[in-house]
Amino acid sequence: MSTTTYPEAVIEADKELPIIRITRDFQATPAQLITAHTDPELYARWVGPDGISVEIDYWDARTGGSWRFLNTHHGQDFAFHGSFHEVSDTRIVQTFTWEAMPEGVSLETLTFEDLGDGRTRLHAQSLVDSFEARDGWLASGMEVGVNDGYAKLDALLADGGLR
Repeated sequence: MSTTTYPEAVIEADKELPIIRITRDFQATPAQLITAHTDPELYARWVGPDGISVEIDYWDARTGGSWRFLNTHHGQDFAFHGSFHEVSDTRIVQTFTWEAMPEGVSLETLTFEDLGDGRTRLHAQSLVDSFEARDGWLASGMEVGVNDGYAKLDALLADGGLR
């Protein structure tokens, strides 16, 4: 079991485009992180803030596939869906939509940079339709869900739950 700890994700707003960039290092291979993002059972175990349950409605993690899941918090459901535009050994490109705001589609690109020695740097970016939407995401407390989720993913990796 690794005792390596990582800092919180770096979350930055692009100054010229309505993009949020997230960077985070993991004690994992790119293949392990791709699996964590494409296997629905694994994804449901780590994504999102603590205290929220995740139920996968459908999940077809392949280029051209689609997905949908529900988050439940204090008896309230929040649904999200999207399409996988590219799933490869180094990159995932997908859309992400919160169903309560169907006009707010983001285009997400996740790139997995092999740092060697079983470590990987995740580069994620979310492109939204306006600076106002981007700033709304940033003000929503999204960093809690990002960091809680990545901490759960770290624990899953450390416990051998992802090979």
